[in-house]
Amino acid sequence: MTVSQLPVERPAVDHDAAGSRTRADRSAANPGRWVTLGVLGVASVYFLAPVWWLVVSATKTNSALFTTNGFWFGGHFALLSNLHDAFTRQGGIYVRWLLNTALYAGGGAAVSTAVSALAGYALAKYAFRGREFAFNVVLAAVLVPQPLLAIPLYLLFSPVHLVNTYWAVLIPSVVSPFGVYLSRIYAAASVPDELIEAGRMDGAGEVRIFGTIALRLMSPALVTVFLFQFVSIWSNYLLPALMLASDRLQPVTVGLVGWQAQRGIGDAVPFNVVITAAAVSVVPLVVMFLSLQRFWRSGLVAGSVK
Repeated sequence: MTVSQLPVERPAVDHDAAGSRTRADRSAANPGRWVTLGVLGVASVYFLAPVWWLVVSATKTNSALFTTNGFWFGGHFALLSNLHDAFTRQGGIYVRWLLNTALYAGGGAAVSTAVSALAGYALAKYAFRGREFAFNVVLAAVLVPQPLLAIPLYLLFSPVHLVNTYWAVLIPSVVSPFGVYLSRIYAAASVPDELIEAGRMDGAGEVRIFGTIALRLMSPALVTVFLFQFVSIWSNYLLPALMLASDRLQPVTVGLVGWQAQRGIGDAVPFNVVITAAAVSVVPLVVMFLSLQRFWRSGLVAGSVK
């Protein structure tokens, strides 16, 4: 046996250690990754700090709000008493505000989602004169800030006596240009023309095809439309503040601002009660996001991959 044929003993290689060194070297060679993580960390603190302050402040008495650290709990846990005061103040008007907000947000978002689904499907799957012009108008409407429309809407509703009624808030809420845009993009990407033609050959009408085929395929985008419109209506302040004068018709956003504006009045609502009521008003939005997150995540990327 020659020297070249002798077995050569190779050192054992620790693959885990080698992989760790490779990842560490890659991270060290890519400082942009750490910059990105740092920016994301700062952004997370920026957005979560007000939420944490709201949760902590809802557990304090009115005096503790001004004498203790704003980002940590006080000595006395007053959440239950704050909730009791919020729900019983002024004859329980806060409950009425929550119900009004649920009506505006739930009803407006449901009708808006249905309108968006119909319009988006028609723009995506039917060829008619003026289709591109109509879609361009929708795109232009997406760019218009909603507060700019509040005063024109008031001037339109006032002559027909819709001001200070439920319809003054519900009617503007049933149209969502962003919902029409997203529905159109998702219908074009997820509803095959071959499937529609197969339904027509089987004798199904257009309404049945839309209800049994297209609507199911478009459901992730429609959940996203519903969620975004629900949040937009729930947090809207300018339109209901301009349209509604009666306390019994106001949503929770307008009502809480009215409570907060009572500073200096004899029977003013304490700050801790206002803060607790504001914290409670956020809970439905959190529940909605958590329960529908798997749908709206896929809906947000609608049309990105075909």
